[in-house]
Amino acid sequence: MTTNENTAATTATSPDALVPAPVQRLSMPEQAAEFYRSMIKLDRAANLGVDPIVAELVKIRASQINGCAFCLDMHTTDARKLGEQEHRLYSLPAWRETPWFTARERAALALTEAVTLVTEGHVPDAVYDEAAKQFDQQELAQLIALIIAINSWNRIAIATRLSPAPRQA
Repeated sequence: MTTNENTAATTATSPDALVPAPVQRLSMPEQAAEFYRSMIKLDRAANLGVDPIVAELVKIRASQINGCAFCLDMHTTDARKLGEQEHRLYSLPAWRETPWFTARERAALALTEAVTLVTEGHVPDAVYDEAAKQFDQQELAQLIALIIAINSWNRIAIATRLSPAPRQA
């Protein structure tokens, strides 16, 4: 074994070595170009009129539930660029247990969870009614559209094994 091979072997087995991202299965923009372009248009339309911070919280929460690393990386980065506070991002999975989300944000997060986990009880009337108290009909429709769009993006990224770009720790 040469020095380079030895170094590579040591690095690969080091407990501090980063694990490589899974190999992407296929590229949707290349293999389903019309669908992908339509998804981008759908995403733009779904975001219209939604408060940018609420939109990012919704996208992050759905992506947490779905386990989408690519979308989590993207939307936590986007939220930080909008000025979102770290402690809110860190506690998002436990938003019900914290005092720092507004009534509108809580309603949006509850609706996000219900729609994302639709097979676990559909969207309960109490969740929908609370969202309807916090958002007017147009805002509520846009919020539902946004939740549907991020769930679609999560499924695209997970099915194709789209991974976030590697970063140094």
